[in-house]
Amino acid sequence: MERGQGNLFDEVPAPSAAEHLTTLLASENFHLERIISTGQSTPEGQWLTQETGEWVVLLSGAAGLRFEQDAQEIVMRPGDYVYIPAGCRHRVAWTSPDEKSVWLALHDKSHVSGSESHEQGYES
Repeated sequence: MERGQGNLFDEVPAPSAAEHLTTLLASENFHLERIISTGQSTPEGQWLTQETGEWVVLLSGAAGLRFEQDAQEIVMRPGDYVYIPAGCRHRVAWTSPDEKSVWLALHDKSHVSGSESHEQGYES
């Protein structure tokens, strides 16, 4: 196994219309990525679902998450984390347009749902 080393805040790209995703580590059972958001959100009325469970922590910035079954939005600040079970309908309501929101997302491939995967579609 190759040794990986780096800093999660190095090489943070300039803001753009799309989120920046960087795979940090991947195996048969999981996928670890850094996500950088600068004002992106899931388009209104659209819900995301994934075949795998996802544990996500916000390292910097701010964001709002919504789950279809919950009326209340989850406001995330640095250090906040949430687990999104496979097949759970959710959306990114907003990310801070004034600062880079850096996420660390761990996708657990060992708990795959029968639902169809949905690509993360965001708008700025």
